[in-house]
Amino acid sequence: MASISSLGIGSGLDLNGLLDQLKAAERQQLTPIKLQQQSYQAKISAFGKLESALSSFQDAVAKLNDTSLYESLSTNVTGDSVTASATSEAQAGTYDVNVTNLAKAQSLATNGFTARDTELGSGTMTIDVGTGDKAQTLTIDIAQADSTLEGIRDAINAKDAGITATIVNDGGTDPYRLVLSSDDTGTESAIQTIDFVSDAGDTALDDKLSYGGTGTMSETVAAEDAALTVNGIAISSQSNDVEGAIQGVTLDLIATGESTVKVEQDNLALRDAVSGFVKAHNDLQGTIDSLTSFDAETGDAGTLLGDATLRNVESRLREVLTDTVEAGAFDYLTDVGISRQLDGTLELDNEKLDDAIANNRQALTDFFAGTDTADGLTDTLDTTLEQILEDDGTLDNVTTGLESSIERLDERKARMERSIDQTIERYRSQFSQLDGLVASMNQTSTYLTQQFDSLSAMLSSNKK
Repeated sequence: MASISSLGIGSGLDLNGLLDQLKAAERQQLTPIKLQQQSYQAKISAFGKLESALSSFQDAVAKLNDTSLYESLSTNVTGDSVTASATSEAQAGTYDVNVTNLAKAQSLATNGFTARDTELGSGTMTIDVGTGDKAQTLTIDIAQADSTLEGIRDAINAKDAGITATIVNDGGTDPYRLVLSSDDTGTESAIQTIDFVSDAGDTALDDKLSYGGTGTMSETVAAEDAALTVNGIAISSQSNDVEGAIQGVTLDLIATGESTVKVEQDNLALRDAVSGFVKAHNDLQGTIDSLTSFDAETGDAGTLLGDATLRNVESRLREVLTDTVEAGAFDYLTDVGISRQLDGTLELDNEKLDDAIANNRQALTDFFAGTDTADGLTDTLDTTLEQILEDDGTLDNVTTGLESSIERLDERKARMERSIDQTIERYRSQFSQLDGLVASMNQTSTYLTQQFDSLSAMLSSNKK
């Protein structure tokens, strides 16, 4: 029997269409597996959102668990002559600051040159800069090809020794002037002398590029030290950034004049940290509510509705937040102005918190950050959150379990797909046999019909 290259050719039946329908029906067995995988993947994504919210809450907890927060100081400046910043070494107090002079950096300038790119002649430039510990001598060899103003400028700047050279065009007949400026303010950073000796013995050029002695370079800006008084005590500084005039405080001198610097405990930073703690918790609660929501009208449910792991996480955090804190005078969140609402969120009473900050700061510190002998609220919270978020912790274990389930479903799906492929191949083989059988039967039927028609014709002819 001749082979059939395409199903249905021999029989005239739509065997390909039937095979496609059977294949689609067989593959319906994969639908529950796919749906289960999608469900697990959705849960992994949901736990990722929960982890992100928990991490943000953990960051807010860590801020309140840092004892330096409660010891931090801030500065409040009245007046426009200074700004101030305090470190942990500062002492609370009020300081009257009177700035009488700002520190300045020195500037020197040559007389004018006709061009900035004309070679002046090779030579050696020696610069004595600074005094005391800052004193140094720079020796700069200038080659003929580098003896233009631009070349001399670049050679000085290449030393990177606290002096910056520039070229200024003053618009005069010989407009180009080489300007040397100290990078730092104060008299200790000033240029003392500049000596240029040309190889050709050009004394006019030597004088023009020298300062001090017979040099004609002029001081356009004199180096000056800053001068100020703090509570009547005279202070001199090489810089406008003054450290040590007030213990643990850096003063930035801006202008001459009087200012008052008040160093006090940084209540704003502490208040912001507590507010951040409440906000991060409420954001976390909002995430939990979203993941466990249920709409009775539509039947839509959150991905983790009824999930035991999420319930466990929520229960553990609620237990810590409502439990007694045995570290200091405050026992509960309500003592510091934080109350838990029926929907699980926290509400902050700013007046009560401000009173605790101003009048019971140590008790507030003990409540949140703990003491040498007892854990504070944030100590316990941090331990709980770490157990939830760490590797091999609560969330890591549940997501690892879900990922393993997805892998097992992948394997089951692959086995089922192989089984379906084998079934479809069996159907294809059976249909091919059926197609050939029907084709053969059709050929036999056609042959018999032809034979009967011939026999009938012969009989009819014999009767005549």
